[in-house]
Amino acid sequence: MRTLSAYVHIPFCASRCGYCDFNTYTAAELQRDGTSITAVTYPDRVIAEVNWLRQSDASDDRALSTIFFGGGTPTLIDSKELVRILQSLKTEYGFTDDIEVTTEANPDSVTQQDLEILRAGGFTRISFGHQSSSTKVLALLERTHTPGKTWQAVSDARIAGFEHVSVDLIYGSPGESDEDLSETLDQVAAADVDHVSAYSLIVEPGTRLAARVARGEIPNPSDDVAAHRYELIDSKLQTLGMTWYEVSNWSKPGGECRHNIAYWRNQDWLGIGPGAHAHTAGTRSWNLKHPAAWAARVDEGVSATADLEVLEPSDINHEDIMLGLRLREGLALSVLGDTGLTQAQLAVTEGLLDPASFTEGKAVLTFQGRLLADGLVARLWA
Repeated sequence: MRTLSAYVHIPFCASRCGYCDFNTYTAAELQRDGTSITAVTYPDRVIAEVNWLRQSDASDDRALSTIFFGGGTPTLIDSKELVRILQSLKTEYGFTDDIEVTTEANPDSVTQQDLEILRAGGFTRISFGHQSSSTKVLALLERTHTPGKTWQAVSDARIAGFEHVSVDLIYGSPGESDEDLSETLDQVAAADVDHVSAYSLIVEPGTRLAARVARGEIPNPSDDVAAHRYELIDSKLQTLGMTWYEVSNWSKPGGECRHNIAYWRNQDWLGIGPGAHAHTAGTRSWNLKHPAAWAARVDEGVSATADLEVLEPSDINHEDIMLGLRLREGLALSVLGDTGLTQAQLAVTEGLLDPASFTEGKAVLTFQGRLLADGLVARLWA
């Protein structure tokens, strides 16, 4: 039976990081756009959309198994209001007994009291955006927190009773050295976290970072450097008892993010909030992107969906390959066509897929395969 999850998008940020192209807005940007949507007026509309979604598909009696509050910075919403949104989901859909509820947070956006309210209200997992312990890297990324603030927030979250605490890292930034990354990883080792997500810096079009690269102020991130840094990360995290379960994610046993695993297994999820995407049995949909346009639909009591796409069997197969190959559990070879299977056999000889798993009917990436995963997906799909 397919599981059901929910993603709740919180589009607010205190400031805009130069590398970020997410659907987020500062208070000044929203004010400039002439909308009354704020962190104060937002929760009621989220709850209204939850109610509308439940009424529009009353026949789906599945309880939610995972919920993820992302953004943006969800913790710019008052903690009691985040709990109120969570309770509306429980009232409308019900929760499985082992529900996982995650919120993202910037280290400087939560207090000890906030964390205690969130934990008492049903949040089980928190993910802090640390990115780097190097002040020069944080400055390049235009992050506002100090490195030490993350580790205080991690400690506070554990004291509040959070079962799982994660940190996000960004590596490969121009100007970052091996020593900078080693310092970051040493601080991760000293912190009480059971999950790490690490992403190579991508220069996204339209961002301030992209403009700086185009002007020649800073160089483009190097793929070779990123591969080397990935190796450093993987090696260090293994010494901490963390193993990779997805190309960019490591955890201690039991610390995996079940919500993201649901994405990679192509399960079903609700998308709540401006720009949020949803998936149900091969149909993808996404909400209107701007908070004002989204809120206008919610206020009218109608669907906030901007558009939808019914996936063809070939599209679903492509996504199964793209998503499944990234997981440590591997991709069933039965998903591949004849050409893909031939390419998979070749990838084994090239050291990109584990030969032992291959004989068991699965394509599982080797370390080298993880570095070349995107290209390998294209080959298997071809």
